[in-house]
Amino acid sequence: MPVFDHPDFDQHESLHFVQDPNSGLKTIIAIHSTALGPAAGGCRRWQYASDADALTDALRLSRGMTYKNAVAGLKFGGGKSVILADENAPKSPELFHAFGRAVESLNGKYITAEDVGCSVDDMRQVNEVTGYVSGLPRSGGNAGGDPSPLTAMGVFLGIEAAVESRLGADSLKGVRVAVQGVGHVGLHLCRLLHEAGAILTVSDVNRDNLKLTQDELPVTEIAPPDLLYADVDVLAPCALGNILTSQTIPKLKATVVAGAANNQLATEADGARLADRDILYAPDYVINAGGIINVAREYYGGSSEEEVRTEIGGIPERLKRIFAEAKTSKQPTNVIADELARRIVASA
Repeated sequence: MPVFDHPDFDQHESLHFVQDPNSGLKTIIAIHSTALGPAAGGCRRWQYASDADALTDALRLSRGMTYKNAVAGLKFGGGKSVILADENAPKSPELFHAFGRAVESLNGKYITAEDVGCSVDDMRQVNEVTGYVSGLPRSGGNAGGDPSPLTAMGVFLGIEAAVESRLGADSLKGVRVAVQGVGHVGLHLCRLLHEAGAILTVSDVNRDNLKLTQDELPVTEIAPPDLLYADVDVLAPCALGNILTSQTIPKLKATVVAGAANNQLATEADGARLADRDILYAPDYVINAGGIINVAREYYGGSSEEEVRTEIGGIPERLKRIFAEAKTSKQPTNVIADELARRIVASA
C-alpha cells in the first residue's frame, strides 16, 4: 500500500526510514505535526510481525502525540519513532548511537525519549550524539528521569476522576481494578491503586514483571487473554494498543476503561461502541500525559519535579470536562477529545 494512501497517514508532515547496517538499526521516525513546536514522542523498540505493522504503529502513535501534547498544553508537536527489534541486533550502544544520529539529522524537528522497550540508560546513549532527547537521568530536584512513575501518577488521578464520574464514588477503596500489563507504568500504577484501597487483578505476558508485582502487592493473577473480560469496575490497559474492538467490547464487564496504553481503540468507531454500552472511556492520550509533561519540562528546563507533579494534577479536571461535554452532547469521549485537540492545533 502506498504510504500516502495509508489509512493512518492523516497528513503527516514527514516520515523517515533509516537503517544502519553496522549496528543493525532499522527505525521509522514519524513527524505528524510541528504546529505547536518540535514533534515530541518516545522511541519504541519492538519486534513487529512485519514492516507494515511497524509503519502503522509509528503513524498512529505520532498522531496520538500531537493530540496528547496539544490537550496537555505543551509547546510540542507530535512525533514518534519505532526501532524494529531484531534478535540478530540486540540492544547496544552502537544501535542507540546510530538512532541518535538519525534524530540529529532532523535538526530539532523531532525530540525523542524512552518508550516501550527503551530505558533511561538507552536515552543516555542517544544523548551522546544528539541533544534532541529527553528522559535523561535526573539531577537534583529538577524535572527528568524515567517518566513512567509520572505517567502512572496521571493515570491514577484520572481513574479517580472516572470512578467519581461513572460510579459516584469519592474514593477507590474497594473498587475492583484490572491492570493489563505490569511493566514500568503498570507496576507504579498498581502501587498507587493499592495504597488507595483498590482490589487488584493483573496480567502480563512477562513472568518476571508478574513475579515482581506479586512479591510486592496483594494481587490476583489472571491469564492475559482473559483479563479484558474480568468482572471488575475498572479496566486499566497498560500494555500495547488496539485492544478495544468490535469483538472485545461486547464482552467487557468493566464500566470504566482508563489506562496508560496508547491507541487503546482499534478504530474511532470503537469509542461509540463503548458509549453505547454505557462504559466510560478516558481518552488514552489525555489520561496518560504525565510522562510527556515531565519530558517537556525537562527538555525546556527551569522546572522542578514538584512543579511537574502540580501540572500533572490538572489531568483529572481535563477529563471531567470531556466527560461532561460527552454527556451533554451525547457524543463519545474520544470524539470530544479529538475535536478539542484539533481545535488547539488549528489555532496555532
